Amino acid sequence: MTVGQTKETASAMVRTCCVVGCNVRSHDREGKKLDNGLSFHRFPSWRQREGSHVSDITKQRRQAWIAAVTRADIEFSAIPSFLLVCSRHFLSGKPAYEMDVTNPDWAPTLHMGHDDIPVSDSDRHARRMQRKRKRAPIGGFRYAAAESEGVPRAEVIDEDLTEDQQQNHHVMEAVDSSCVGQGEVPAANVDIGDWTDSVTEAKGQTKDCVCNEQGRAEINRLLEENRLLRSQLQKTELNENFLKDDTEKVRYYTGLHCYAVLMSLFNTVKDFLPVSKKLTGFQMLLLTLMRLRLDLPVQHLCHLFHVSHKTLSSIFADTIDVLYARLGALVHWPERHCLQATMPPQFTETFGKRVAIIVDCFEIRTERPSNLKARAQTYSHYKGTHTIKYLIGITPQGAISFISRG
Repeated sequence: MTVGQTKETASAMVRTCCVVGCNVRSHDREGKKLDNGLSFHRFPSWRQREGSHVSDITKQRRQAWIAAVTRADIEFSAIPSFLLVCSRHFLSGKPAYEMDVTNPDWAPTLHMGHDDIPVSDSDRHARRMQRKRKRAPIGGFRYAAAESEGVPRAEVIDEDLTEDQQQNHHVMEAVDSSCVGQGEVPAANVDIGDWTDSVTEAKGQTKDCVCNEQGRAEINRLLEENRLLRSQLQKTELNENFLKDDTEKVRYYTGLHCYAVLMSLFNTVKDFLPVSKKLTGFQMLLLTLMRLRLDLPVQHLCHLFHVSHKTLSSIFADTIDVLYARLGALVHWPERHCLQATMPPQFTETFGKRVAIIVDCFEIRTERPSNLKARAQTYSHYKGTHTIKYLIGITPQGAISFISRG
């Protein structure tokens, strides 16, 4: 490969952000990759063949990205693959999961280059000062003389003004006293040609005050509603908070003694659990224990954890494998002197030192095998269906000390 081809290949790999005013690049002009820790993301696609719900959400998300970028050359139907959005436009540094509509990173929001900047008071102040300079020979001396005599400026009104102009003067004085920080209100002794602008500006300031108050009230209401909804969601979501500080729930849903034992079990296996985008490691362990403890159908667990049947079945099978690998060492046959040292007194009085294990057999129903020999071997006349038989043994203390193969 020649030097020219190498440069062309490097330039073809350069990624740039398409947001207006964002100059982020993945490579410098010489083709060297920049170590700025930023990533680039394509516009989300509209998936129309995965059901109406997925189609509506993906369509809305694509429209939200286009509206956030606001470039005239971007059309919904055809967005080139080289138009990318960098990670600096997301709060967490990357887009959120497409079904998480309430997440602030569902669409880019930061540094979009078109933030609505309200008009500052500096321009208004400059216009007011210009009008003051024009009308200073008319009303400036009158106000100065009035203030020197101790008369408030609000009580000084031009005598040659009409009744409507004098009324507008009082309106502007009221706005000036109620909207502090909105800018100065023009003085009363202005030229007749300036009164229209002054009254219009005063009314605009009053409207801004009312809008700001209404906006703050609406924001406070939405924040309070958000807090209430979050608290209700935390009470119903099956996670650590659902079982924390509630021993009865832990015993009912998992069969374990208390929450501390459950967390100890989770800390033992959490590093070996499969990775899932929809469920946390604790939720994987919880759904597995719930199915083992309560024998809940898979479809019911799918509704509780908001996942598909296929996802839950694979998670259950993988978690069972992890529990067997990490907890299999706990099933062991203790020494005879250990059994006798912890033997319950009822066993000692009745059997002396002759008891070592309590055995039992149980069967688990399975699907009917396709192989005829296996079908004959697994059929149970007692259960009337195909089963797998197990032999299990526990110590007098209640710990499992032996389990056979199926």
